[in-house]
Amino acid sequence: MDYPLSRRGLLGLGLAAGAALLTGCGTPSSSASGGGRLRAAFAGGGATETLDPHLANLFNEAARAKAMFDKLADLGSDVSPQPRLAARWEPSSDFKTWRISLREATFHDGRAVRAADVLASYARILDPAKTFRAKSSLALIDLPNSKAVDERTVEFALKRPFAEFPNVLAAFGAYIVPEGATDFTEPVGSGPFSFVSWKPGRSVLLKRNPDYWDGAPFIDELEFLIANEEAARMNALLGGQVEYAHDLSPATARQYSSRATFVKAPNSSMQAFAMKVDRPPFDDRDLREAMFLLTDRRQLVDTVLPGAGQIGNDLFGKGYLHYAAEIPQREHDLDRAKALIKKAGAEGLAVELTTAPVAAGFVEAATVFAQQLRAAGLKAEIKTGNKDTYWSDILTKGTLASFRSGAMPIETHIAQRLLTSSTINATRWMRPEFDALYEKAVSASEAADREGAYLDMQRTLHAEGGLLVWGFADWIVATSSRVKGVEAAPSNTLDWARFDKVKLS
Repeated sequence: MDYPLSRRGLLGLGLAAGAALLTGCGTPSSSASGGGRLRAAFAGGGATETLDPHLANLFNEAARAKAMFDKLADLGSDVSPQPRLAARWEPSSDFKTWRISLREATFHDGRAVRAADVLASYARILDPAKTFRAKSSLALIDLPNSKAVDERTVEFALKRPFAEFPNVLAAFGAYIVPEGATDFTEPVGSGPFSFVSWKPGRSVLLKRNPDYWDGAPFIDELEFLIANEEAARMNALLGGQVEYAHDLSPATARQYSSRATFVKAPNSSMQAFAMKVDRPPFDDRDLREAMFLLTDRRQLVDTVLPGAGQIGNDLFGKGYLHYAAEIPQREHDLDRAKALIKKAGAEGLAVELTTAPVAAGFVEAATVFAQQLRAAGLKAEIKTGNKDTYWSDILTKGTLASFRSGAMPIETHIAQRLLTSSTINATRWMRPEFDALYEKAVSASEAADREGAYLDMQRTLHAEGGLLVWGFADWIVATSSRVKGVEAAPSNTLDWARFDKVKLS
């Protein structure tokens, strides 16, 4: 549940193996125009890796998919949908029909990107016999009643009114592939780079697409290399074996700040604790409010995310579209927390906090938070969960658990985690009146009504929800001094791992 992407790829190669794997890569050539080969080190997934963009799950798979393929839309810096293969979109007055106009683009084999390719791609994702990542997002499309109006116009019929449909077009994994494509051992997409070669579990080599609709890349070649350990990725960068190292910790950034260029994207990863509101003890609203108030967010950020994070306000999506910035920041108030604990009859209560080393800082944050719980008069007990099943276990088991999330639209966050029908509801927040507010937010004809509904939902969550959001971590990557143009972007947004706009000197 480390959304948007799994981190299982961090569990493979050790430092020596990761460094050895990168050995032997020749120094890339460069030209005055910024060409040459850029080598990027990512964690990998070994034999389970895929080049099928609809199956991409790991960070390296997602980065490779966006290099070779396009979606109709992607997420901007504020995690709002931005047109990509879709030149524009137009809804009907009731938001049940959306007309998409495609820009002029071609696949790597010279074929034009057509409306038929879009419909075929979505049909493949929605195949009931398959499990593709974007299926849940695309499920509201009434595909049998959707149609190609002409070669470059698609009309989507929806099963219900949905004003946020562009979020669906930008959904993770919703890439457009040629009609009939089933074999991705030598992928053909419409992206800025085209396929050259693949050594599963080791490397993928791509080359510049000179006919890319958004402008040809500056570099000639892009090579993805695997180094599962963070230290191996950083050492490869320092040793000149790669020019880009992905997914680094604040400690690494501090240690090597004078030897590499570090790019930090603020507000990229929500850091939280999830309280289950459907069972004791956190079915008590007073106790949940006490938990919010006893939390020293500044101490957590300074300890777990030093120099690479910001405090949270018990709401997802700080700085994103629809975020309720007008809700005052909740302050640490230990006296009020103790009074609420007493009111709830919970003095001396034993609270079990589940965590696991499944994400950077989880165990450290749980340790700090346990101390804060004890300072408020509670008996905190840390339980270490099974790292292989942690994310599925915390959906149904326990009462309090470490939680985090990557970037996604606030609408998507609510839909996936906070509705009665949500399948990834770690707080077990199920309120019919809240569901009704969500339906208003995504279907109201007036923008002001939609914004009002989003504000009301967030006010309710801030006052009595089960998600204790204590901070937001920066997303950190490192580059050599030769690299220019890497943007500070949250993971899984348009400018994250975007190599078509990067130059080598």
